[in-house]
Amino acid sequence: MTAPPSLALALRSMAFNNAWANHRLLTACAGLSQAEFEAERVGFFPSIQATLNHILIVDRFYVDAMEGGTLGPAAFTQPVPCRTLAELRPAQAAVDRRLIAFCEALGEEGAARIVAVHRGSYVQRERADRLLLHLFQHQVHHRGQAHVMLSGTSVKPPQLDEFFPEGEAPLRAAEFVELGWTEAGIWGR
Repeated sequence: MTAPPSLALALRSMAFNNAWANHRLLTACAGLSQAEFEAERVGFFPSIQATLNHILIVDRFYVDAMEGGTLGPAAFTQPVPCRTLAELRPAQAAVDRRLIAFCEALGEEGAARIVAVHRGSYVQRERADRLLLHLFQHQVHHRGQAHVMLSGTSVKPPQLDEFFPEGEAPLRAAEFVELGWTEAGIWGR
């Protein structure tokens, strides 16, 4: 009988899966023209551009807090920091790498660490694991909206509803090579 996965491993694998889903979605979006990227669509945010930039902004906000920074509401001053997908892709990949690094450094006790989230007029104090779960849920929610918006374009939306099934590793092998990852590296083997 094998031991159940640890919380640290689960959070770490969620950070990798999050980055992989972002990579898949943004790779698909690369097939859009700038006009399609900016086009008004039905969603919580009015375009694919606005939705993907919102994901980036919120990631920067929370990852900065988890790293001990004090960016706070300044993260939200520019609603579309990346006008083009060519700007957005490396910016999102960079914050995804920071999130992975944070989760890799957590360790078993680190998930209970208290994080100071600067909210402007006050500082919210939350456990790291709760903030991470909130951030992952936020990502899934808005990626899903961008995915639906993408279905209204000429670009086929990518499959995003997976969580690294072992038997499907060959299906993501090329993407892992692009990202510089291995299955063993993600799962700590």
